[in-house]
Order: sequence, then C-alpha cells, then structure tokens
Amino acid sequence: MNIPILSYMPATIKQALQGLDAEQIAWLEEVRIRVGRPVELVIRNQSFFLTTQGTISSQAEQGLIPDEEAAHKIMNLISRHSVYAVEEELKRGYITVAGGHRVGIAGRGIIEEGRLKLLRDIKSFNFRIAKEVKNIAIPLLPSLIEQGRLLNTLIISPPRCGKTTLLRDMIRVLSRGEADLLLQGQKIGVVDERSEIASCLEGIPQKDLGPRVDVLDACPKAEGMMMLIRSMSPDIIATDEIGSEEDVSAIMEAIYAGVGIVTTVHGSSVEDIRKRPKLRELLSAGSFQRYIVLSKRRGVGTIEAILDGEARKIRVLERGEIYA
Repeated sequence: MNIPILSYMPATIKQALQGLDAEQIAWLEEVRIRVGRPVELVIRNQSFFLTTQGTISSQAEQGLIPDEEAAHKIMNLISRHSVYAVEEELKRGYITVAGGHRVGIAGRGIIEEGRLKLLRDIKSFNFRIAKEVKNIAIPLLPSLIEQGRLLNTLIISPPRCGKTTLLRDMIRVLSRGEADLLLQGQKIGVVDERSEIASCLEGIPQKDLGPRVDVLDACPKAEGMMMLIRSMSPDIIATDEIGSEEDVSAIMEAIYAGVGIVTTVHGSSVEDIRKRPKLRELLSAGSFQRYIVLSKRRGVGTIEAILDGEARKIRVLERGEIYA
C-alpha cells in the first residue's frame, strides 16, 4: 500500500516510511518532521516515533532524527523549488500539495508593521494525510431534507472528530442529488477559508465535491458568502468552522436571501454553542433547523444525535463512525 506523501520526503525518511506495514499505512493520519527531534507518526489518533528500520516505537530515543538538510529538501519539494511562489500560503502556516494533503509549517516569523509578513527558517512540518470517505452522509439525509430541500444544518464537533469529512460528503451528495430522497442536484457554493474542504491546488479542488460546486479558496468566510450569492446564485452555501461576528452576519444575510446553509462549529453540544455570545444570536433567531452532534466516544466520527431547531432529538445513532 502506497503512502501518498512519499514524493515530498527526503530519502532517509522515505525509506523508513516504506517499512510500515499495510495496516499502519491505512490508518496513518500525520507525519510530523522536526529538525533535531524524532519523526512522529499519528496512527489511529495515537502518537508513535518512526525508527530508521521502518518500525514504530513509543520511545522517542529510538526515533529517526532529521537534520537541516532534510528540512531544506522538504521545503524545496513542497514548494516545487519556488518558495516565493508559495509565500501567501506560508503566511497562513500551511501548504496544500497534490492530492489535497496539507503540510503545516513552523519557523521564524518575520513581522512588518505589527503583522506577520512571512515565515523563514522553517524547521517543523506536519503532513496531514487527507482521506475521503464517501456516502457516509446518505443515511443522515432523510433527517435533514424536507420537501426536496436541505434544512439549514449545523455540524457541532470537538476538534478532530470528522466534521470536515462529513461536511465534504454532504456537499458531494447534495451536489449530485439523491433520487431515493427525491432530491435534485443542488448548486453549492463552498467558501473554503482554510483550504480544508476542497483542498484546492492552484484553484482546482483535489477532493471530489460533486458536479455542481463552485469553490472560493482561501477566502474569508463572511466576504466569500456574499461574493457567491452575488456571482454564482447558489442553492446552498457550505463553509467550515464559523465563529466570528462577521460569519454570523453573513449567514443570516444568506438565509434572508433564500440560500440554504450547511456549516460546522467547534463544540460538544447545542448548549455549549449557546454559551458563545457571537453564536447565541444565530441560534436564537432559529437559523438552523437541524444540528448534527459528533464525538469520538466510539471512534472518530461517532454521531451522537441529530437534533431539530429546538435541540430536540430526532434520532440517536447506535454507531455512526465515519471511518468505520
């Protein structure tokens, strides 16, 4: 089984990664490379260190330690030998590479007029391996659709519980339509501020979002929502991780314009979200008719419940693991 990020690795790390067994590769989530410290792997949400023999260990002293030359090689590979060409991405702290995989970076910040201008001396890389899980949204849609139209939906989830994976699949299914639910394909505008939903590379989505999707990549959510309404006449707008006052205002404007909304927020329950002043107004206005609550109780992507607009349980799933 191939590891999709191998082409961005220096020879020593590449060789060690190729020694992993098929199950470890299948569940590999992150490869963290830090100059002078052991290479860390995240597998099934657990941390291990990569050894030179291509095995994993819980002991840091057994880990393969990359040097400055390794960091230089990685930077050249992920920037395609042109750091200047990826300066804007560097300011955001990550670079998206082919396949939609995301490389987080850390180094020395260069500040100009009180703002981060760029990053230099990059010595830490976090390769997050993008995974697509298709059709996981289909069992949920009967609870989210009314008269052939998606009810405004908010996915509530703590970090790393699969909310973006679920959102991505909802976009894909809604975009193509679902005959069994009498759902025609919807025009969907995606505002992908953090380049995680579509994982665009040079403007082209690396993820399958379906046939009727327009993506605004690396664009602030509030501004992007208004742009899409004016320019692309979407049936639905999808975005990730709302939270600011501007996000709230833009969502309410979209709803007033008759556009459906599906989005996500960090939290553990509707009650948790209501405690946040900027979101309280949005919920109090009845902006969402459905809530999906995720957790890791039974593994990443456990769906705790689907709630209506009054936070009453419509349905509790015994087991709803995205990565089942």
